[in-house]
Formats: sequence, C-alpha cells, structure tokens
Amino acid sequence: MINKLILASNSGIRFTILKNNNYDVKQYSSGVDEDEIKLSLIYNGATPLQIAKNLAELKANRVSSKFLNDVVIGADQTLDLNGKNIDKPKNLEDAKNILHNLNNQTHMLHSAICVSRAGSMISHFHDTCLLKMKKLSDKEISNYLEKIKLETMLKYGVYQIEGPGKNLFEKIDGDIDSIQGLPMKQLKPYLDKLS
Repeated sequence: MINKLILASNSGIRFTILKNNNYDVKQYSSGVDEDEIKLSLIYNGATPLQIAKNLAELKANRVSSKFLNDVVIGADQTLDLNGKNIDKPKNLEDAKNILHNLNNQTHMLHSAICVSRAGSMISHFHDTCLLKMKKLSDKEISNYLEKIKLETMLKYGVYQIEGPGKNLFEKIDGDIDSIQGLPMKQLKPYLDKLS
C-alpha cells in the first residue's frame, strides 16, 4: 500500500482530493508547456481523451525522472464537445463564447491519470463524465460571468463544479472527484495494492 505521493501539478483541488483520501502528498510542477503540446496533438489528429492521457503521462514521467524512488501522479482533464477539445478561456469574451457553445448541450469531461515511478509510467486510468448544461439566456450567462473572477476561469475553465458552476447544469453524470480532475475510484484501489 502506497501512502506517500508526489503530485506533478500545482492544482489545489487535486492536492485536496488526495489529502482527503489520507495520502501524504507533495507537489512539484512538471513545467510542461501544455498549450504547445495540445496544439501538436490536435494537429496530429488526437482526440480530447488522447490529449488528456498524453499530458498526464508527460507530466508524471517528467517529475518522476527527478524523484526516481517516489510514486508520482500526473493528471490532466479535457472538455470534449462533439469530439472537439475546448480549452480554458483566454479572456472574458472567450469565456462567453465557450458558454454559448456549451449552452443546452451535453459535453464530456475526460479526466486522465498517469502513475509513474523511476521516470516511466507504471499505470494509467481515465474516467469520462457527461454534463448537460441548462438552456441559459444571454442575461444568465452574463450574470454568471460577472460573479466569477476572470483569473479563476483562466486557471480552471469556464466552470468549477465545486463552486457556482454547478448551477449551470441540468444533469451531471459522473463521479465528483473525476469532474474535479482526479478519478479516485480507479486510482485508490491501484495504490492500495502497490508496494
């Protein structure tokens, strides 16, 4: 059973999820240029799920190569609307456009995890959740955007399910930990068996 982990991320929510599951966690940023890698993957025809898996593995392996004796967790999440990867907004106008595109639609949220040791992947998992956004008026979208800090959206995307973003949805089908970026239902049993 593994209790000590390194999270290859600065994510506060992923850190909290691991702490809440009684793991002794340290964080170390991977330094991976996600935007550049996403562009390359998209150019080569990668699906949103493949993007999440590739980024999770790259982050975990990069940090694991610096901490060879530790178990390292890399994670990534992509928003998939009809097979198209939807990135985090770059500004308020971008956020508004994303919400208009998601409006009254069902999209998939892919959460991928890579577990690495000694610089190489030893296992990986993913979970896909379905989220159906309510039919929102332009005024409701504007009101929502006024409530949310721009820096929060730039970091996490147009909604955080643990915050006011949950009110945007008509239906959420999936595990809350996965929606927040870490599919613990798959990860925890694996770590419990790992020595």
